[in-house]
Order: sequence, then structure tokens, then C-alpha cells
Amino acid sequence: MCQHQPRCPQWPAPDHLAARIVADHPEQGWSLLCNGVVVFDDGGEVLPDGHVVAPDRPARSARSAWPARPAWPALAGPAAMAA
Repeated sequence: MCQHQPRCPQWPAPDHLAARIVADHPEQGWSLLCNGVVVFDDGGEVLPDGHVVAPDRPARSARSAWPARPAWPALAGPAAMAA
């Protein structure tokens, strides 16, 4: 368990997100806290007892970050090119 002074809040505590990060993986979007909670960039959590806390904001996929591609005739098929 926690060896920090003062001790980190345990996972059932309301302030459990104040625990120190012991493993950080920003490239994957998650961090492990000293109290065993896995916290995701979208605000979701996995608690040590296996329960899941839903994210507090929608996840943003890499695809949604880009504007929609235009429908080029070459991608639409031969019939579109003849029109």
C-alpha cells in the first residue's frame, strides 16, 4: 500500500483522485494511482474492486479530430466520373 507521508487517500474515499501517480502512460491515455485506481484521460476510472466509473466527458477518437473528407469522384466509383 501507500508509503507516502502523508498517506494517499484510499480508493473508497471521496478524494481518492488526490493519490499520487505511480505509473503514467499518457500515450495510452491512463495512469495508475498509488491507491490502485486506474484513471483515464476522459475521466473514467477502474477501481481496485473491478467497478468502473463512467467518463465525465465523451471520448474523442483520433478519427473525430479530423474534418470529414470530401467525396472525390475517383472514390465514388466509375459512374460518378461519367456524370
